[in-house]
Amino acid sequence: MKSITSIICITASGTLSLGLINPNLAQAASVTLTVKGTDAIYLAGRDDVVVPPANQPFNVLGRHSGNTPEELQETFPPSIAVSGGQKFTFSATGCVDYFNGFGCPSQGYGPDGNGVSGSNLFSLAGISGYIGPEGPLAGVFLTDNNPVGSLPPSTLNFTPSALGKNFVSLSPEIGQVFFIGDGVTSNNKAQTFIAPTGATRLFLGIPDGFGFDGAPGAYDDNDGAFVVNVTSVPEPLTILGSATALGVGALLKREQTRSKKKN
Repeated sequence: MKSITSIICITASGTLSLGLINPNLAQAASVTLTVKGTDAIYLAGRDDVVVPPANQPFNVLGRHSGNTPEELQETFPPSIAVSGGQKFTFSATGCVDYFNGFGCPSQGYGPDGNGVSGSNLFSLAGISGYIGPEGPLAGVFLTDNNPVGSLPPSTLNFTPSALGKNFVSLSPEIGQVFFIGDGVTSNNKAQTFIAPTGATRLFLGIPDGFGFDGAPGAYDDNDGAFVVNVTSVPEPLTILGSATALGVGALLKREQTRSKKKN
């Protein structure tokens, strides 16, 4: 349930309450995040994990058997605080190269990833699998808890025969990895993403694996990054008291008239 607060107007004759309004998302708020190719979406919320040096085995995410030219360590994905029901839009640019050898921007993929399908990753430690384009910008909503103790939710399918990439809005469950891409449909319409009840954090990262299939991993050669603007979509101002929006205006007008008469 969203919090509410009283809005008070101080006038010449005293105090006038304008009723209770919902202050959440009263105006749009934006933040810009950099999502590196090594920001593993499957490390979201994992405060129990220590990432070893790139030349050592990693028992959480798969690594190449030999050294990669990049020799990159997996990194924890960036996050922002959210609340259930909050709506977001995204705008993303940049590129990530998923293959041995430094390749961005000439050989990398943009935020929409590669193609319309091709990736089918398993779930891991309370976070769902991923089905859709290879190597896109993705997100996952979590609570304050480490997801490792939870059962993973069902896997969303972003291939053309299922959700695809051109959905207008999406309401993922907690722990469901979801496609974000560049944040717009093929018609350049902004897509809206709605946080589920109980969500407190939104993580942005990369879904990757060997050949983009199977167990999550293969982050140790992912050079490049996406620059992502995250915007909290404002809701209309909601008056919850006995006075409606029109009533508030009338109350203010009457109060101003009384004030002028007294003066």
